[in-house]
Amino acid sequence: MRRHGWSSDARRWRVAALLGVGVVAVALVLTVLTMPGKDRDGTAGPSRNGDRVHGTPADPPGRRAAEVGWGFTHTQHSADQGEDAAVGRAEKLLKGQRRPLPQIQHLMGWGAGNPEPARGRYDFADLDRRVDFVRATRGTPVLTLCCAPDWMKGGEPGAENTDWSKASLETAPEPEHYDDFAALAATVAKRYPDVRHFVVWNEMKGFWNSTERRWDYEGYTALYNKVYRALKRVDKDIMVGGPYVIMDSVRPRQGDGASEEVKGPWGSLDQGAVDAFDYWNEHKAGADFVVVDGASYTKDDELLPDEFRAADKFTAVGRWLRERTGGLPLWWAEYYVEPADDRDNRDAWPEPHRVAVHATSLIAMARGGATSGFYWNPQRRDGACAGCLWSSTHLPDGGRELPILRLLARFAEAFPPGTRYEKVSVGPGDVPNVRVLADDEAVLVVNVTDRTISAEVDGGRYDLGAYEVKWLKR
Repeated sequence: MRRHGWSSDARRWRVAALLGVGVVAVALVLTVLTMPGKDRDGTAGPSRNGDRVHGTPADPPGRRAAEVGWGFTHTQHSADQGEDAAVGRAEKLLKGQRRPLPQIQHLMGWGAGNPEPARGRYDFADLDRRVDFVRATRGTPVLTLCCAPDWMKGGEPGAENTDWSKASLETAPEPEHYDDFAALAATVAKRYPDVRHFVVWNEMKGFWNSTERRWDYEGYTALYNKVYRALKRVDKDIMVGGPYVIMDSVRPRQGDGASEEVKGPWGSLDQGAVDAFDYWNEHKAGADFVVVDGASYTKDDELLPDEFRAADKFTAVGRWLRERTGGLPLWWAEYYVEPADDRDNRDAWPEPHRVAVHATSLIAMARGGATSGFYWNPQRRDGACAGCLWSSTHLPDGGRELPILRLLARFAEAFPPGTRYEKVSVGPGDVPNVRVLADDEAVLVVNVTDRTISAEVDGGRYDLGAYEVKWLKR
């Protein structure tokens, strides 16, 4: 008598049945894995077109800080394309920095094609190339989730129909497509699991209420909240920031539209920017860091009282933002210190002058509590570029370091997030002529005059050439 068993025939039947069920189960799993559809959180995933995850493992625990340090933004032309030798030279240049620079890339535009030409049909080739370049240079990748595919904003689907005009690129998704844009953001986060920082949209493009002549901050915040929640469903430890408002300023004596809260010799903060920021800050679903951009000059392109003292705006606005948000980490996604001409060129100053103004502005941002700032790299193919970070990689001899990159890399190395800044003594008569920033190891000194001076700094006396930027060891 057999207890709890089967005969040999029954056993054979049982095994065959189990094998059959197993084959069916495996087939079902393979079908689910390969069929077009949605991911578990309901967002359209890369499996729609057979893509595999294009990424590396996410950062291990303990590396999820909201502060990433000082870096730059890739624009239309960057170092990921061009002459092979020049691209390799630029990659080696960036990879060789003692503290690798964080790098921003936009989702669509500024070097990246349409990521979702039609609903559920993806094309990440350009974005893959840029993200791979950041990885190759050991930089921290940051993605700015802007802009939106045409079909999300009333246009025709299809890559061949993508409208790349400025007007189209600066159009926001229609409200009925906010969920679609959030789903695209989640798809991107899954594709690049090592990207831990996302900025939502850019300068509130397309969110202008022309009827009321103010920012449509309600619309932007609705989009932001959907994207924020979608990214957190992918991974709760992803870092998300906004609102990327332009912190415009107006002339000091201008009454209409001038904020009474934040002002100085450089001007007054535009009240429209204050209103937009306050609404987002009050109604946001959450934020790991705050992102803004702005210029030291006014909306009328005036540098007040001059290009160096105008940089004090970054300090004043930064302190106001930090207080407003309870001390959330502050990023300047873009900062500008040299008004552009009609063709958007910023080349009024010789390079030493430009570097000195940028150094002064970095100091001002740090004093205002910022932990991250990104230089908008104005790279051009032909190499005729004032203020570029490296010589054009589209030239055989390109990919070489230029002065602004030298400044940015040194500043990022000397003053990373978490730096404890210290007071440094400056001779009473030298205060108007220099700007300084120091920690326990280094002192950055900038001569803000167009002549050679001798200045007493940190107990020593130093000769500084016109607009010289000097690093001292302590």
